[in-house]
Parts: sequence; C-alpha cells; structure tokens
Amino acid sequence: MKKILSFTMGILLIPVLMFAQNVGDAEELIYYKRYTGAQQMLNGIVSREPANAEAWYWLAQAYIHDDSTSAITDLVQRAPENIHNEPYFQVARGHLLLTQHKKDSANLLFEQAVKKTRSKDAGILAAVARAHISTPAGDGQAALDMLKKAIKRDKKNPALYTLMGDAHRKMGNGEEAYKAYNQALSKNAAYAAAHYKIGKIFASQNNPSVYLKYFVQAIDADPKYAPALYDLYYHYYFTDANKAMAYFNRYIANSDREPENDYRYTDLLYLTKKYEEAIDKAQQLLSQPQADTITRLHKLLAYSYLGLNDTANAISSMNNYFSYEADSNLVAKDFETMATLYETMDGAEDSVLVNYEKAAAITNDTMARYTYYRKIADLYKERDDFASQAYWLGKVYENNDRASNLDLFNWGVAHFKAEQYKEADTVFGRYIEKYPDQGFGYYWRARTNALRDSSMQEGLAIPYYDQLIDVIEEKDTITSTHKKWLVQAYGYKAAWETNEQNDYAAAIENLNKVLEIDPANDDARRYIAILEKKVSAGAESEGKN
Repeated sequence: MKKILSFTMGILLIPVLMFAQNVGDAEELIYYKRYTGAQQMLNGIVSREPANAEAWYWLAQAYIHDDSTSAITDLVQRAPENIHNEPYFQVARGHLLLTQHKKDSANLLFEQAVKKTRSKDAGILAAVARAHISTPAGDGQAALDMLKKAIKRDKKNPALYTLMGDAHRKMGNGEEAYKAYNQALSKNAAYAAAHYKIGKIFASQNNPSVYLKYFVQAIDADPKYAPALYDLYYHYYFTDANKAMAYFNRYIANSDREPENDYRYTDLLYLTKKYEEAIDKAQQLLSQPQADTITRLHKLLAYSYLGLNDTANAISSMNNYFSYEADSNLVAKDFETMATLYETMDGAEDSVLVNYEKAAAITNDTMARYTYYRKIADLYKERDDFASQAYWLGKVYENNDRASNLDLFNWGVAHFKAEQYKEADTVFGRYIEKYPDQGFGYYWRARTNALRDSSMQEGLAIPYYDQLIDVIEEKDTITSTHKKWLVQAYGYKAAWETNEQNDYAAAIENLNKVLEIDPANDDARRYIAILEKKVSAGAESEGKN
C-alpha cells in the first residue's frame, strides 16, 4: 500500500513542480550558480510562454554565465519577433553585444530599455548594471549610476547593494566594495552572496585567515550557497584533503550534475588515499565514450597505483598519459614521477636518467632544475660514468647563485676521475680564483697537472705545489690534511729536482721538510741518504778533477 501511495504522490507532484517553475525560481538557480538547471527550467518557460521577455533575459544570463556564446546567439535568433523591442530582451541583446565589444550598439539598446521603463523598473536598471559589471567592455561607473536609481526604487533589496559592490570591485575600489557588501548584509544578514563576495576581496589579497571566515559565514547563512562551498573545497584541496572532500560533497549536493565534478571527486579519492576507490572511479570514467582523451585520468590512475606500490600498472598508466597528452601540456613533475617509478626497477637505470633529463629540460623552476641536475649527476656517479657526472655537475654550478664551493670542487674531481685533466685543471683554476685562501684548488690543480705531465719534464705541477705550500704556511693552524698535502708537495718537488733538475741539494732540503712534518717517514730518510751519497760522490769527483 505504501508503494502505491508513494507512486501516486509522485504523479501528483509533477504538475505542482512544473507550476513552481517560474522566472523567480530560475533566477534563484542562477544566484546559486546552477546554470544548467536554470537553462533547462527557462527553456521550458519560454516554450510555454514565448512572449515572456524576462524569461528570455534570464535564459540569456544563464548562458552568459556558462560561457556559451553560441547558445546566446541562437537564443536571440529563435526569440519571437514581438518581444525584440521589450525592455528585458533589449537588455539581453545589449549584454550580448557588450560581450562582443560592440559598446555603442549595446548602450543604445540599454538607453531604449531604461527610457521605456522611465528609469523606474529596478529589475531593468539592475540588468543594465549587471551587463556592465560582468563584461570586460562594460563601464563600472555606468553600472553604479544604474544601481543608484534602482536602489531608490527598491531600498531593501540586498542583491542591488551586492551588485554595487561588484561594480566597485570592477573599478578596483575594494574599500567601497566592502562597504556595499556590508550594506547588503544590513538589509538581509542571511544574504550569502554578500558574505561570500567580502571573502573574495580578501582572497584577492591572499589572506586565507580572513577569506575563510567569510566563506564559512556564507554557508552558515545559507547552507545551499554552492559558490562558497566550492571555494572552501578548493582552498582545502591544497592543505587538507579530508576537509576538501567534506566541502566537495556538500557542493555536489547543492550544484548541477556536471562531468567535471566526477573528475574532481576521483582526484579527491586519490588525495584522501582511497586509492582503490580512485582507481575504480577512474576506470569507470575511462570506460565511457571518448574518455580516452581525458588524459588526466590516466595520470591520476598512475598516482593511485603508485600509492598501492603497484609499479607496473603505474608505469603503464603514465605511458598512456604520455601517449594522449600533448607534449606542450607535459610538466616536469610528470617525468620526475616516471623516473621515480623506474628507480624501483632493476635494470631501468637508462629510463630513470632519460626521465630526469626531460624533467630538467622543461621545468620553469630554476631551483628544481638544479635539483634535477644534481640527481642526474649522482646517478652517473653510481655508474662510474665520471665524464657524464662532470657534465651535469657543470650544469649544477654554472649560473647558479646558490652553488657552493663544494659544487665547484665536486665538478673538478669528477673531471679528474674521468681523466679529463685539461677540464679538471680549468675547474680547479676557477676554484683558486674564487677561494684563493683555501688549499683545495692548489692541491687538486697540482695533482691534475702532475698527471698531465706524468714524466715531470715540463714541471706543470710545480707552480701549484709551491702555491699550496705558501697558502698553508700562512695558516695559523696546520691540520692533518695540510700536513698530508705538504708531505706530498715537498716529496713531489724533491722528485722533480732529482730527476729533472739534478739539483740534489734542493731535493734533500725538501725531503728534510718532509721529515719535519712527518719524522717517521722512512722513505724520505732513505732518499736523503741516497741523495747525500750522490752529492758526496759528486764532490769527490770534482776534487779529483
């Protein structure tokens, strides 16, 4: 019996609902930004009442807010001739002309509509103001003039004061806009749009502690006010996924059914770590006709699979994303994600490198680019590919205000390990220029040139060992590293003086300096003994002569 009653009640409600669908109901839907519902309702009204110019006006508004220019043009063409000169329809046509930047033609129609109503119809005056406010070609001052006249006719209407606030904002006057919105609230404290638009002033100033308060006040005043629900969802999308989901669910319950919301919901499932639900929803959406072109779903699938540690499906989904998305729309994070996925797989090192290199090539974030360069350099180091490591470390250092002495040092060492001694010499030369009081540049430049001149014939390393000795001797404190360097420097000089200069006395002097630093150095002591014999033998030979 209950089922029959329910069915009967449903039948009885149909004509009641149809009867309730008047222009005022459609205007309310537009207030809540439910443009699709308003379009459906108003198309029904103009079909039944083709002479209802106000309905045609609000239908045009629903299409304008929905950015459906072709639908507005079609609307003007299909409206009956006998309403073309009606004030509301004239304003609708003028509004369309303003969107096309045809100001003179639009203003002529506005003037005719206002004149026909003798500036006494607050609805017409507000409609003209609305056209000026909502179009780039509109005139904010003209809107204010219309609204002042409208308010004289309808002093208690909060919508008129809210429009006045919108006009002030169009003119860049936030202070006057704030006052106007508060005037609207003084007429009706439950007028959610005024709370919301005060919040938008502070949102434009990036002041979340204030704009959130007003958005919440808007939905406290009217829980159905979808614009505030959407902005709260959007704010928390970046900071608190669970709060974002809560506001989004309320937004969905109070807005038109739109495909875009399915994608947003799927995204929130991922952000709230409901990965399996996100995957199910994304696959459901992808199963629909033409869905393969919805590239972001493939990326969302990849991230959801990544959340489940399902690397294979994550890579497959990312590859689908790459195949559908235009190259110009790809971002560095896409390739970074792909690189991260390949890092979990054995034998995929080349793919890791390729994706990090692509990320570095397209990022607009300078610091992120240097981070990618460093990552790539580290990966080449792990492969003992020091030449490639040096190439990328050069990119880390060059034109990088935040590069350190360690970056410059590592760049030089990578060239050294790659046996690219000429390049290493250049880099360590730069190190010396930039950090002349540090020993690292001299020491490594000496070592580099020692290998460039392996026979010691040219003595390429000698100037740098001499400079190294000078820099260390100027130090107040000699560290263990300094001592190691000095032993090497004096030892190298001794070898060069022995083998290339035949200056045994100078060699002995340098070896004695080694012993001053390292008294237990048996090699130095042994070479001194050998050289002293050579000096003695030479002296005896000269004496005989």
